[in-house]
Amino acid sequence: MTRNVAPQHVVVGSGPIGTTVAQLLAERGESVRMVTRSGSGPAHPLIERVAADASTDRLTALTAGAEVLYNCANPRYTEWEKLWIPMNNAMITAAKAAGAVYAITGNLYGYGPQPDGRMTEHTPLAATGRKGRIRHRMWRDALASGVPTVEARGSEYLGGGANGVFSAVILPAVRSGRTAWMPGDPDLPHTFTYTGDMARTLVALARDERAHGHAWHVPSNEPVTVRELARQYCELTGDKPVTLRRMPRFVMRTAGLVVPMARELAEMDYQFYRPFVMDSDLAQRTFGLRPTPLAVGIRETAQAAEATAARRM
Repeated sequence: MTRNVAPQHVVVGSGPIGTTVAQLLAERGESVRMVTRSGSGPAHPLIERVAADASTDRLTALTAGAEVLYNCANPRYTEWEKLWIPMNNAMITAAKAAGAVYAITGNLYGYGPQPDGRMTEHTPLAATGRKGRIRHRMWRDALASGVPTVEARGSEYLGGGANGVFSAVILPAVRSGRTAWMPGDPDLPHTFTYTGDMARTLVALARDERAHGHAWHVPSNEPVTVRELARQYCELTGDKPVTLRRMPRFVMRTAGLVVPMARELAEMDYQFYRPFVMDSDLAQRTFGLRPTPLAVGIRETAQAAEATAARRM
């Protein structure tokens, strides 16, 4: 049931980013309405969980009176073309009707492959892949709407609940004691963003008018290789060091001919076949934000993996 009192914040999505955003705000004594299809989300007296489709007109009613609408949704790759634009349009409409700031959880897809693998906030949005074009269009539509908009862009996530090469490739190999076959080069530098830093950056940017109308890179640690990340993880957990080998690039692309998710992953594989470095100095200098030490993200990833394994036993 929806409360009669308008929330100060509306958060769409209850994944690791949305959940942390809602918790951060509630811990500050601010009211939050979390909107998901299932009505899921963290339990807290100041967090109201509502089951609703965020791509419909109902979102406008649920956002009425709010100060900020946070887009923390995360459709499956195979559903991006069907879901993202209607959801983004509904959120823009809802934020505009409420006079709210629209804060978007972003990524680096819109830039597309870069010759030197390095990205700043001034890197042109020149993606040619489907998902990169979708993210570019979402940002362009939000800016054109006249709604005060901000986007926090992060790289591959680390932290509890994060999905990516770490959870999909390294963790299963560690648990099974087998070789990890990496769809990319495990010895290239890669930026990883801690989920907690993404959430804190979103909240900070939404409150600061200097941030509005711009995209900002989430403060993240210096890039590391996937091999080094795996080494640090095993050192932390006491697991036997995992062996990492490079998977031939054609394997995922061939699988993509018949497996939709493999096709979507293959489209983004350039991130691991060349350096992938996100420069976040601008946000750090402008807002005084700092990245959480890499070890924290690795530790939370380990704890989440242990919890998941315990539930399956």
